[in-house]
Amino acid sequence: MIGEVTGIRKIRMLYLQLLYRCNFTCLHCFHGKRLQYADVFTVDEATSLLTLMRDEYGTEAVTLLGGEPFVHRHLAQVVLHANVELGQRVEICTNGYRIERRLTEIAPYLDMLRVSLEGVGSTNDGIRRQGSYQSALNSLSLARDLGVPTGATMTITSRNIDEVLTLAGVLARLGVRQLKLHHLRPVGNAADHPELLVTASSAYGRLREELASADLPLEVIVDEDLSEHGAPQVCTPSDGPREIDRIEADPRGALTMSCKAVGKDSHAFWYEKAAGRIVHKPSESDELTLAVPDVVYSRA
Repeated sequence: MIGEVTGIRKIRMLYLQLLYRCNFTCLHCFHGKRLQYADVFTVDEATSLLTLMRDEYGTEAVTLLGGEPFVHRHLAQVVLHANVELGQRVEICTNGYRIERRLTEIAPYLDMLRVSLEGVGSTNDGIRRQGSYQSALNSLSLARDLGVPTGATMTITSRNIDEVLTLAGVLARLGVRQLKLHHLRPVGNAADHPELLVTASSAYGRLREELASADLPLEVIVDEDLSEHGAPQVCTPSDGPREIDRIEADPRGALTMSCKAVGKDSHAFWYEKAAGRIVHKPSESDELTLAVPDVVYSRA
């Protein structure tokens, strides 16, 4: 259905939000009140969507997230289906809080463990949860010891913009390969915390200069909205792209192609779980009608 409407023939990665439930209520979480919702992908629903995406769109990889994916009771079964049965690359994006036992169980089938951090020590804990910083570092250390490649994500806010380089140094010493920096979008919980927004765009320019001059032993990937002038326009064929990097499925089955549309209910496609099919549900505010651009990432 996506191909029929948009002309897209290949979608490289599926971002699969297994559930809304989480053991954190981070101040900037784009899910907001949905963290309280009970929507969840069952094992059969998740594996069916993974298979459909592989068969119809050549999807090569999956990122499992939530909510908190390690809270999902059958995470291991989903990982095994994607990695062993479908031959897909599997990444998990987690808060890294007390995941040691389950991480050890699935480590042989993981291509990347990506942990979210929002600064160093109390800065992180003030945004995420008390004790979450040390727990995240423990999980990164365990993943390294288990032979699982690791990465981290950080959403840039007014509280942590001055700690990027310090955090990068801490992560590098743990063997983390990549730090991905996100722009804060005022949806979900972040809409209730405008004090987290970086109001002076010149601060992004200074951050970019610091990253450019620093000799960091890990790769830093930057959301191009973290600049004084915002992200550049991305040129695509007049009749639309034939291939996109990702599509995100939320626990209800809503499918979103642009990161800038995630959390805004501007999806044009749904995965109907019971029927095992993707359907088109256009609206005046969906991402296709509004031509919502995707996030542009580049190396720092």
